[in-house]
Amino acid sequence: MADSSLTRRRFAALALAFQPSARRAQILHNMQLVMGDWPSHPRTPVEYEVVDAQEREGCRLTLFHYVAEPGDRVPAYLLTPAESKPRMPAVVCPHSTIAIGKGEPAGLGTRANRSYAEELARRGYVALAPDYPNFGSYKFDPYSRGYLSATMKGIWNHVRAVDLLVAQPEVDGRRIGAVGHSLGGHNALFLAAFDERVRAVVTSCGFTSFRRYMGGDLTGWSHRGYMPRIASLYAKSPALMPFDFDDVLEAIAPRAVFVNAPVRDDNFDAGGVDEAVEAAQRRTRTRITVRHPDAGHDFPPDVREEAYQWLDRELGGVD
Repeated sequence: MADSSLTRRRFAALALAFQPSARRAQILHNMQLVMGDWPSHPRTPVEYEVVDAQEREGCRLTLFHYVAEPGDRVPAYLLTPAESKPRMPAVVCPHSTIAIGKGEPAGLGTRANRSYAEELARRGYVALAPDYPNFGSYKFDPYSRGYLSATMKGIWNHVRAVDLLVAQPEVDGRRIGAVGHSLGGHNALFLAAFDERVRAVVTSCGFTSFRRYMGGDLTGWSHRGYMPRIASLYAKSPALMPFDFDDVLEAIAPRAVFVNAPVRDDNFDAGGVDEAVEAAQRRTRTRITVRHPDAGHDFPPDVREEAYQWLDRELGGVD
């Protein structure tokens, strides 16, 4: 069954090889089979309130609540350089699986290797770190509002985060990126797959091919914090899944992706990362840079600095 399912999916990819827009639409359709349909409610005009603001070393930290949909306000930290300039590049910075949520990439946690939103703001970026549902100070039941996964609610909220960034007068809406670690690493990829305004993605410890995840046991992806349909419709089986991460990477192409995949990551197998990247590159013009530091589930300083330099080049640099 595994081989036949894989063959069918690969054949479909080849059939659409010369129709990139159709192929991307097919991938997004397959992702929605697992995540639930794209929300039907309208994208309302950007609305937010400033809750608090403070000066930090090299940047300003502002707590926002922005409207994702009627009746739902998402808490997020907006970090801006100490010296604001016109037309700055901007990044959405989804957080990892940690109780403080948005506080970690904003530099309010205890792990220095996770403060990427704060570091990017000091570098000259406008960075927005929103809470994922039921992390940080954001309590939201996506299922009671008609969502079929927390993942799709997260994608919608992150698309709205891009809307918020683009609405800021100091942001250049043509230079938007996404940077995330772990939970944030795959949420950054999902955002870019659905939102073509995201020109470049840095994903740290964010994925592996489903068959290489925990020996092919997708239980960790199937709870209510992610995609329950992986259990209810697809038996937690990689062979039955309508999409994999090579497809997600293909949906992002030809936009660029930087991947941090440590060789000792006990969550996302580095060999499965290479497998997904190579499969995507066989089918499309995907610009993917992969680094395999000798580390565990982490975002080491040297790889982070390389990723930031890469992001500078992809988004046209910072003044």
